Amino acid sequence: MNRDIFEDLFVLELANNHLGKLERGLKIITDYSRIVRFNNVRAAIKLQFRDVESFVHKDFRDRSDIRYIKKTVDTHLPKDAYLAMINAIRQGGCIPMATAFDEASVDLCVELGIQILKLASSDLNDWPLIEKMAKTRKPVIVSTGGSSLKDLDDLVTFFENRNIPLAINHCVSLYPSEDNEIELNQIDFLVHRYPNHVIGFSTHEYHDWHSSVMMAYAKGARTFERHIDIEYENVKVSPYCTLPHQADEWFKAWHKARAMCGGSGTTKRIPQDRETKYLDALVRGVYAKRDLPAGHVLQHEDLTEDVYLAVPLQKGQVSCREIMSGEVLLKPAKKDAPILIDMIDSPYSGNESLKAAIYNRGL
Repeated sequence: MNRDIFEDLFVLELANNHLGKLERGLKIITDYSRIVRFNNVRAAIKLQFRDVESFVHKDFRDRSDIRYIKKTVDTHLPKDAYLAMINAIRQGGCIPMATAFDEASVDLCVELGIQILKLASSDLNDWPLIEKMAKTRKPVIVSTGGSSLKDLDDLVTFFENRNIPLAINHCVSLYPSEDNEIELNQIDFLVHRYPNHVIGFSTHEYHDWHSSVMMAYAKGARTFERHIDIEYENVKVSPYCTLPHQADEWFKAWHKARAMCGGSGTTKRIPQDRETKYLDALVRGVYAKRDLPAGHVLQHEDLTEDVYLAVPLQKGQVSCREIMSGEVLLKPAKKDAPILIDMIDSPYSGNESLKAAIYNRGL
């Protein structure tokens, strides 16, 4: 499956569906697109689609006492408003993405050219909706808040059998989440259980914007999600939402985490030259303990009587890494003098590249 679209992707979700106001939504998109560009990161800006006619039962659409229904009805926008925001997302250099909460909204995603679909934690076992999403063949990110292991296994198997790209976000569905509630070790679990999928971290914490992203990246998370908002028209911002200056801190922390973690976690790294040179200066060289004649054999059982190991290591000198039992001195060695690679019959002395390396190290 093609995982590339998810790798190192930030998902910025417009909080509370931008209160159902197009102007507010466009300003959020503009403000965050700039921060994304300034920090040189890949980002998707995510909308929420709910088709009121099919999503809310007709007898309950006027129930203002039911918070979820009231928010759904109050924040609904016409299709042309969604299209305007999607165009703004593209113009800002970001990827248009949406959470579809019903089948009609999946159709709208297809019609408007949404590139990535989101399956909310609440819908992880909503199979009619999942099957509708799968028919689009679009890549999907799922959040795992409150899910059972069986539900998650079933979902992963479903997408794998259809070869549809699926990223899996560790998520705790508490708004906001305290630091001791975000369960970052679950990233380890997901990475090991689903090795063929990108694992991500969707969070609603509110104390800082650098600690968890750095730890999550180090644990293997490669896509990250937060709600975003702006201070606008005296509207109170929810504590779990990210403000523009906090997003800037978030992105910079991610860059630092990448630099600190370095390259691949599956292969041995290649040390830098300055690291090798530093360590070479700490390696002990082989010195003659007494006058040794040409033809003398350095036997393991007598080695400590013939030579000793000490710093500094000098250029061309045999070190503790190369000295072997059975090597024959080709030249005499004076007491306390370094044993050079040219002075012994060794596999190293017959290999020009190894010999050159020994002459290029040390004092």
